[in-house]
Order: sequence, then C-alpha cells, then structure tokens
Amino acid sequence: MTMHGGRQSQAERDAVTVEIGYALCSAVFAAVVVFGAVAGPALLFELPGVLEHALPVVSVVLAAVVFLARVVSVLVRFQRSAQPSQPGRTSPDS
Repeated sequence: MTMHGGRQSQAERDAVTVEIGYALCSAVFAAVVVFGAVAGPALLFELPGVLEHALPVVSVVLAAVVFLARVVSVLVRFQRSAQPSQPGRTSPDS
C-alpha cells in the first residue's frame, strides 16, 4: 500500500477491508472442515468412551489453530504483495 501524506486512499482502504473479509471467511471455512473431519466420527458413531470425548476437544483446538494460521497467512501474503520489491527503482517494463 502506498501512503499519500500518511493517509491511505479509499481504494487502498477498500482493498484492506476486502482482504480481511476474505481472510476471515476462508479461515472459518477451513476451521469448519477441520472440525467436521476430526469430530465427525465421534458425533456420528458410537466410539469408545475416551475417543468419544477426546475427538471433539481435539477438533476444537485444531480448528482454532487452523483459523489463526489461515488468517495470518492470508494477511501476511497481502501485506507482502502490497510492498514494492525494490523501493525507489522502476521495473524494466515501465
């Protein structure tokens, strides 16, 4: 993101808003998939006592980790793509 006198343009603010929304939505989807994959058998089938109680707990922890990892990875990638690769230099195509 380029700064104009310390302020962002409306387009830059909109891009950040869209990227945050994408990061959150994709993270929620990934977390739900992980939760369903890990806790699904415990919720659908009769399992031994320890597994029936442990799988939902493990799935919540894994879903939270996946959620955070997805949000961070998307936002870090967005931040890196917004910065010029060589500040002060023009690309050969310009």
